[in-house]
Amino acid sequence: MTPVDAPRPRKRVADTRFTLSALMGPQDANSLGNVHGGVIMRMVDEAGALVAMRHANLPVVTVAVDSMTFVEPIRIGMLVMCKAEITYAGRTSMEIRVEVTAENPFLGEGKVTNTAYLVYVALDEAGQPAIVPELTTETPEEQARAQAARERQEFRKRQRARETGLMP
Repeated sequence: MTPVDAPRPRKRVADTRFTLSALMGPQDANSLGNVHGGVIMRMVDEAGALVAMRHANLPVVTVAVDSMTFVEPIRIGMLVMCKAEITYAGRTSMEIRVEVTAENPFLGEGKVTNTAYLVYVALDEAGQPAIVPELTTETPEEQARAQAARERQEFRKRQRARETGLMP
C-alpha cells in the first residue's frame, strides 16, 4: 500500500474549534474610530490557521480566502471574537469557517460582523503538501456545512482549471 492509499486518521470538528479574541484599541483603528479591515483579516487568518494546524498537526499555508464582506462596523473598545472551525478536509487541503463577532464588553451584546471561508494546505518537513486527517461531522449543522464546503471546493477547482487553461 502506498502512502496515498494508506488509511488516514479521522478528527471531529469539535476537536479543533478555536476562538481568537482581542480588545480593539486606538492602534487598530482609523481616525473615525473604525477598526481597520486589515486588522480583522489578520485575526481571521490567524484563527483559521490555528484550526487547520490543530487538524493536520502540521504547519499550514493559506491558499485562498473566499469573499469577506464587512456587514457591521467594529469600533474602538469592542471585543472581537473570531470563532473558527473546520468545514472540509481534502487530501492535503482544509476549509475553515471563521465567524467574526464584535461585542460591547460593558453590555455583553454582540453582533456578527462577517463570516469568511479560508483554505489552507498542510506542509511536510520539506515544505511539500502533506496528507491531512479525514473529517468526521457529527451534527446536522456540521454535515450541512461540510456539504456546502464540498460544493465550494468543486467550484474552486473549476475556477482554477479555467485560470490555468486546463478547461475551456
